[in-house]
Amino acid sequence: MKKNLLGKTIFIVVVVLAFAFGIVGIPRTWDAKGLAESIQSRIHLGLDLKGGTHLILQVVVNDAVKSESDRVIERLKEELRKANIVYAEMRLPDEKNEPERIEIGGVAPESSGELRRIVTETLPDWDMTSGVENRWTLRMKPQPLALLKERSVQQAIETIRSRVDSLGVSEPVIQEHGLGQYQILVQLPGVDDPARVKDIMQSTALLEIRQSLGGPYASEQEAVAANGGILPADAVLLRGSTSARRDGGPQEEWYLISRASAVAGQELRDARATRDEYGRPAVSFDLTGEGGRRFFAFTSAHVGDNLAVVLDNRVVEVARIEEPIRDSGRITGTFTEQQTRDLALKLRSGALPASIQYREERTVGPSLGADSIKDGVKAAIIGLVAVMGFMLLYYHWAGINANVGLLLNLVILLGFLGLSGATLTLPGIAGVILTVGMGVDSNVLIFERIREELRSGKTAPSAVEQGFSRAWLTIVDTHVTTIVSAAILFIFGTGPVRGFAVTLTFGLLANLFTAVFVSRVIFDAILQRKERGAALSI
Repeated sequence: MKKNLLGKTIFIVVVVLAFAFGIVGIPRTWDAKGLAESIQSRIHLGLDLKGGTHLILQVVVNDAVKSESDRVIERLKEELRKANIVYAEMRLPDEKNEPERIEIGGVAPESSGELRRIVTETLPDWDMTSGVENRWTLRMKPQPLALLKERSVQQAIETIRSRVDSLGVSEPVIQEHGLGQYQILVQLPGVDDPARVKDIMQSTALLEIRQSLGGPYASEQEAVAANGGILPADAVLLRGSTSARRDGGPQEEWYLISRASAVAGQELRDARATRDEYGRPAVSFDLTGEGGRRFFAFTSAHVGDNLAVVLDNRVVEVARIEEPIRDSGRITGTFTEQQTRDLALKLRSGALPASIQYREERTVGPSLGADSIKDGVKAAIIGLVAVMGFMLLYYHWAGINANVGLLLNLVILLGFLGLSGATLTLPGIAGVILTVGMGVDSNVLIFERIREELRSGKTAPSAVEQGFSRAWLTIVDTHVTTIVSAAILFIFGTGPVRGFAVTLTFGLLANLFTAVFVSRVIFDAILQRKERGAALSI
């Protein structure tokens, strides 16, 4: 019996020490300041306690629809070219409000059947209707359109999460905002530079490498005039500012760039901040295997031509292809070191499928969080002292048993937060207080069963044995049903609600350990020291 009790005691001590380590960790110094810093670094506080930024973003899903329509136009042009079908125009008549609608004009009447066959076979997600003067309208079907918009929001969430995670923001909340269509909720605890984070989140960072066909030109008019008044059909004019490196000031220029890209951002394998041969900040990137093969084929066929690095439809660099390049490159320009780090981060996390707009921005001040912590801790201490005093008065020496269990419960719960990296929020503090209440309830159940057994004339060891046995099923029943409720809150709830569910769930598991196992071990230790037939103070 003594050996068994010793083993249980050692097990309890090991568990408590492990969770105490979760709270304190290994501080740099063992004075009060060092301990406080170590605890603060391990217990992550939520937005409502630590302060930070609360944002609601609107995903402009029509951007993603327009991109899809542009791809369809390019594909359809290729198919019509193969089928020798002549048309006068193919465009988006209202790309801002109805990007899912494409109009085709000038198709010869005898080619109408072949046009319908091509659209039916190659574009199953689109409906085609005819209009006056043999004009045709393609419109994306409602279901694929809805799926495309929803997929754009999910891709935007993943891209923003990747960018925020790379910034080292602890426990951010990034999820679809249930109160608005195509909106994203972003909460960033402890962010002290929200402008930088917003810039990184909002940037698209779509990298493309295209052929430079002409430029730089001082203006659009000069570019058009230099090309005989009409731009080539397979080229576009894009802004750039590479001359800033020569004259020392920002000066916009225009370049004639091919519409098709040799490689694009989805073929990017890695990007990192580096320096060029002159020691200036730059960004180096590596391509995937397929991207590298395409890049090598492109540069092999265009040795001597100019290559343009295009970022978000803006030319950031134009260079001459001296020899074939296989799978890596470098972007230089008038960057600061911080800008190269941010650009590398954006390229690694991929491009946003659509632009985003800020609908709401709210900053939660650290002082409000500090007040919340202060009030919460004060309430918890007052409640805990009151409960411990009541247990001592009502259950005498057995009250010490219950109070030890309550304290160990708090140690285990806070240690779990430190070990798991979970975030403590204001609702989480409510979960802690509720856990304390259920811990007291468990002790009351056990102690009252023991009192009943003692009043029926049983000895103290037998009363303790029967008391724990009779209370066990009731305690398990209440705890399991509450844990199931907390699991539902965790699955369907948002950030703070999930924080409440996490602290409540683990608090209840800790409570089962302290109120049943630890309390029973303490009772057994007390009974071992008593003489046979001695009364139990309860």
